[in-house]
Order: sequence, then structure tokens, then C-alpha cells
Amino acid sequence: MRNRTGNVIHNYPEEVSKTVLVKMRRLDSNDDVSLFDAEEDTGRKAKSKIKHPVASFFHLFFRVSAILVYLLCELLSSSFIAPMVAIILLLCCDFWTVKNISGRLMVGLRWWNQVDDDGKSHWVFESRKGSGKQASDSEARIFWLGLIICPIVWVIFAFSSLFSFKIKWLAVVIMGVVLQGANMYGYVRCKVGTRTNLKNMATSYFGRQFLKQAMSNQDES
Repeated sequence: MRNRTGNVIHNYPEEVSKTVLVKMRRLDSNDDVSLFDAEEDTGRKAKSKIKHPVASFFHLFFRVSAILVYLLCELLSSSFIAPMVAIILLLCCDFWTVKNISGRLMVGLRWWNQVDDDGKSHWVFESRKGSGKQASDSEARIFWLGLIICPIVWVIFAFSSLFSFKIKWLAVVIMGVVLQGANMYGYVRCKVGTRTNLKNMATSYFGRQFLKQAMSNQDES
């Protein structure tokens, strides 16, 4: 900068202040990025963390125990009454726990039956809405795997007892299919919605599978 006489005047304080401001802005921007990444990391850890370990444990404990008692009943006891009573008690405890506790805590879903003032029975299927409480991915995975796999196992037991002529176990196996299948159907309705949405979902899934099969057959030919 020059004055009227032509001499150069150095304005060092202004240049230093500008340099300091630029550096401070860079530091602020870097801090914002690191804080944002930290929030993402904490959110990812919170989603992967099991928030309700007791509910997750009993969600699998009763149904897995019923399956194990059925498989090992001949080794554990020579009588039929004791294993049958144990399996029925485990299935009933599992039905109550999954319907009233683990579904509500682990995935935010619940279903029940209510009777209105006119005496008509209605089935209610609810799902938690809003971002106030995020469901844990680990808990949701545990819930849905246990909910779907165990009824399939009881269906396999039903066919095996029927074909092996173990008629005395057929009633116990059908009870397992009914109780665990009812919970599975109820929570699938809570997750998907109405029956129309469930049918549309199944139709679209089988349509995609049929289209993939047709395309693979064309590629092979």
C-alpha cells in the first residue's frame, strides 16, 4: 500500500489477522467433519448394540428348549407324559413371552384381540412409529430369525411324526406349529400391514423369482 508521497506502507496487522481467520475457519470445518463422523459412529454402534439382552435371551430360550426336549425326549425319559408336559409348558411360556414382551421391546410391534361394545371381536396389529426409539439391528435380526425358523422346524417335526407313525406326538407337534405360527403370522401382519399388502408382497416376490428363472433359462438356451 502506498501513501501520497509514493512510499510503501506495510499493513502487517491486517494481513496477519486475515491469515489467522482463514486458519480458524479451516480448523472449524475440520472439527465439524470429525464431530459428524463421530455421531455416525455412535449411531451405528447404538444400532448394532443389543439394548434388551434379557428379552433377547428369553425370546430364544423357551422355543429352543422345547425343540431340544422334543429331540432328546427318548434319551431324557422313558415315559411320554413328562416330556409332553414339559414341551407344552415351554411352548405356552414362549407364546406369552413373544406376544407380550419380546416383540414390543425388540422390534416395536404388538398384536392382540379386543372386543368392542357390540361384542364383536377385532384383531389389532400395531407397529411403533416415529424416530423416538430406534430398534437395534442385532435385536431385530435375532427376533425375526427365531420367529421364522422355529415354526418351520415344528412343521418338519409334524411331517416326520406323521410319516414315522408317531401318532402320540402329533398333537404336541401340532400345538407347537399353531402357537408359534400364530405369533409369526401376527408379527408379519404388524410389519407388512393388511392382508392385501401381504398378498401383494408375496405375489411380487414369486413374480420376480419366476422372471429370474425365465431369464436364466433363456441365457442357457
